[in-house]
Amino acid sequence: MSGYEEEHNIEHSVAQQPAQQSRRPDLSTFFSTLELINTSGSSDRSHNNAHAEPMPADVSAAFRQLANSYQVILGETEGVIPGAEAEQPHGRIQNPLLESLIEQLMQGADDPPRRPEGMPDSYFDELERVPKLALRKNDSCPICSNPFLDDKYPLVVRLPCHKDHLFDLDCIRPWLKLNTTCPMDRQDLSRKKKPPTPPPQDDEEGEYDDMYA
Repeated sequence: MSGYEEEHNIEHSVAQQPAQQSRRPDLSTFFSTLELINTSGSSDRSHNNAHAEPMPADVSAAFRQLANSYQVILGETEGVIPGAEAEQPHGRIQNPLLESLIEQLMQGADDPPRRPEGMPDSYFDELERVPKLALRKNDSCPICSNPFLDDKYPLVVRLPCHKDHLFDLDCIRPWLKLNTTCPMDRQDLSRKKKPPTPPPQDDEEGEYDDMYA
């Protein structure tokens, strides 16, 4: 999957310049844990044993780490991630949607599924990118609450379930690596919409036309 710099054609030296601090936490540990489990529901990762299952402790850790990262966004740093308070100058924010996601993730951590569902990396490559010029001043990510235009190079995607379901890719990708549902309407994104079925042809009308052809 292409990275942030590649999608925006930013030179590496430019990308390394200090950027405006945001609420998005470091998710490197979470994605390292994902390497231990298959969350794609496909054959993206191969095992020596085709019937191998991820360790329950690894699955639980992935859910808990993402919940902790989302708690950092809310400013709930006490007893969650050491040192996170210094990285959060914003204080606690009100985000009922994010609170519900954290609750669901903690349930997954306490009672991890045998094999978590999740979208493959190819899904994110195919998601519709929203150009900067199409974003409005007050448009913000439902997860981190940051206005999209606060980023110099916003990487915003639209989920296929609704035209207004816009997210920072960095925020929605972790959720969809463990879940297949849209955070906003809970539609299952793994089920592709089928084209409408064409109306059945009237056989009698067709036979009548053949008689006078």
